[in-house]
Parts: sequence; C-alpha cells; structure tokens
Amino acid sequence: MARIYYGWIVLGIAALAMVGTLPGRTQGLGLVTEPLLADLQIDRVTYATLNFWATLIGAAGALGVGRAIDRSGSRTVLTVVAFALGAVVIAMSRVTGVVALAIALTLTRAIGQSALSVVSLAMVGQWFTRRIDTAMAAFTIVMSVGFMIAFPVVGAMVQARGWRAAWLAIGVALVAVLAPLAWLFVRRGPEAIGVAADGDEARTGYAWREAIGTGAFWIFAIGAALYGLVASGIGLFNESILAERGFGPEVYYQTLVVTALTALVGNFGGGWLARKMALERLLAGSLAILAAGLAFLPQVTTIGGVMTWAAAMGLGGGVVIVLFFSIWPRAFGRPHLGRIQGSAQAITVLASAVGPLLLAWGVERAGSYAPAFYILAAAIALTAVAALAVSIPTPARARAPVTLT
Repeated sequence: MARIYYGWIVLGIAALAMVGTLPGRTQGLGLVTEPLLADLQIDRVTYATLNFWATLIGAAGALGVGRAIDRSGSRTVLTVVAFALGAVVIAMSRVTGVVALAIALTLTRAIGQSALSVVSLAMVGQWFTRRIDTAMAAFTIVMSVGFMIAFPVVGAMVQARGWRAAWLAIGVALVAVLAPLAWLFVRRGPEAIGVAADGDEARTGYAWREAIGTGAFWIFAIGAALYGLVASGIGLFNESILAERGFGPEVYYQTLVVTALTALVGNFGGGWLARKMALERLLAGSLAILAAGLAFLPQVTTIGGVMTWAAAMGLGGGVVIVLFFSIWPRAFGRPHLGRIQGSAQAITVLASAVGPLLLAWGVERAGSYAPAFYILAAAIALTAVAALAVSIPTPARARAPVTLT
C-alpha cells in the first residue's frame, strides 16, 4: 500500500494557518467593522487612519519571521505565531478605547497578515520542489475553500452574538487548535525526519541578498503587489465603484461570487500551466488579463459587462496568486526561503495598505474612479511586458550551496 507523502499533511495545516490569518486581513476586519465602530463610537476616518498605519507598521512582521523560519524551522515558528495571534485576537475582543484598538490592529496585521502568511507559504515550499506548482495550486484551492467557509460562519456569528464573541471564538481556535496542530504534526522539511526530499535542491539555493538582486524577484513581487493593491482598493470600495456605473448592491454581491469562482479556475489553471510553460510568460499573461479588466471597468454599462470584468479579475488574480506562492522555492531554493518570501510578502502588504488610499485620493480629486483605473491598468500592463524580459533562476544556478548560519 502506497504511503501518503507527508508533505501533503503539512500542506493541509499550512492552508489552515492561512485561513487563520483572517482577523489580520482587510476582508476579515470588514466582517466586524460596522458593529465595532458603533460599539467603540469611532468615526470612519479615525478607523481608516488606524488601519492604514497598522498595515504599514505590520508589514515588518513579514521580514523578521522569515529569518526565524530559516533558523528555527516552521514547527516552532508556526506554533509561537499561532499562539501569539490567538492571544492578540482574544485581547482585541476586550478593547474599550482607541489606543488599545490601535495596538491590537497593528499586532493582528503584523502577526496575522504578515508573519502567519509567511510561515504558511514557507511550509509548503520547504517540502515541495519538483511538484511545487501542483502543491501551491492545491494549497490555494484548499485555502480558498477554507475562506469561503470561514467568512459566512464568522459573519453569522457576528450577527447572532456580536463582534466581541466572534473575535473571542477565533482567538480561542488559534490557541487551542492551530497551535497544538502545528506542534504535533509540522516538521521543518523532508530532511528533518528522514523522508526522501521532493527534489535534489534541498540544500542548494540563493542567499537572500543574491535573490533580491535578481530581476525575477522584483518582477514577481511587483506583479503580485500590484494585484494586491488593486484587490484591496476595489475590495474596500467595490459597492461604491459599481454604484458609479449605475449598479445596486445586489450586483456587488453577485460579482463577489463570480470573482471567487473564477479565481478557483485561475488557481487550477495556473497550477497546471505552470508545469507546461515558462513562469514569466504565465505571469505576463495573467497581468495582461488584469490590466484589460481594469481598463474595461470604466466602460461597463451592462450586467454582462460587470460579470465579464469580475471574471477577468478572478481569473487573472487566481493565476497571480499561484505564481506568487510557487515562484520563490522554485527559483531560489529552500535554505533561505523564509527570508526571501518574507521580503516579497512585505512588499505586497505595503501595496495592499496603499491601494484603498490611492483610490480614495483619485475619486476625491477627479470625481470618478476611472482615471485611477486607467493609470493602474497601464502600470500593470508595463509590468506584464517587463516580465517577458526576465529569466527565472534556479537553485542550481546559485554560486554555491548555502548553509544556515
């Protein structure tokens, strides 16, 4: 009887960990924004400002955790990070003032959106090399399904019992479920427990300075960051954006479903195509779809047009996400994977913080979202063209096998 490769078990826990970042993400905080503002009697401008600075400061969490993963391994770091995030979320459920909320928001961003995301991605990269594209596609799909389940469950809890009870439940789950699972089942990688490694590059790869000196690092990081910037901006103002085009809230909810479903198609397709074609060409194609969707949005006048735009955003974004997850171990190896991924994650978090602000500034100055969309579409299109000019390194091209020191 064939044994199940242990990496798939680790992948499942990694996907669960990514879902556990929900209280540190904009979409997760959106579930409790309205009752939180009413409870603490905070105006929207104050809350938006707190969230902006919390996201910017919290991006630093993606940098330090990468080095910790490279030195101490995923098991220890995931256990500590999951426990810490759970403790912070529990504490946030008890805040009563603006200062306490600001501290809690910053910590959930740093530990959840940044640190826990990096640990989750690094776990998969440490186990899979030859099958990294398939693994990351599977990871993305499991993670997406997890979020699809988590959002309505948490939302229903907020409606039934209030935001404090919902946040308390999430915090307890992180401390009592995710942290123990991490300690019991996660290992650093195949070489840590004597299992055959999924590839021959386990101890070969680029050092951090070498990796960030390559064009491939910056093209893939910037491409993913631009998608994150657009997704966060549209995600926060989506209802207002569609209202500008003459559509009501019901159409907004329909686009969420279309985007989620086509993103899964992008996840499947991205994972399959990543084994068939050069990653730089796949990135260029997915960014071209996103650019076309953004340029098309200001022209939308029909329901069919709105759904076409939503499908383009989901499809292009789904492929970009898979590429962002899979490129780092495939190109740069595993020895310094945590720090390399951490740097890329920090760039995407910063972009996500800036996205809503850029759209808000744009509509305030121009009276419409259209100019901002045209500018962003041009920037994404230029990045797509630049992607065709880079070459993807491989761990074997590193100057010498690297060691963790």
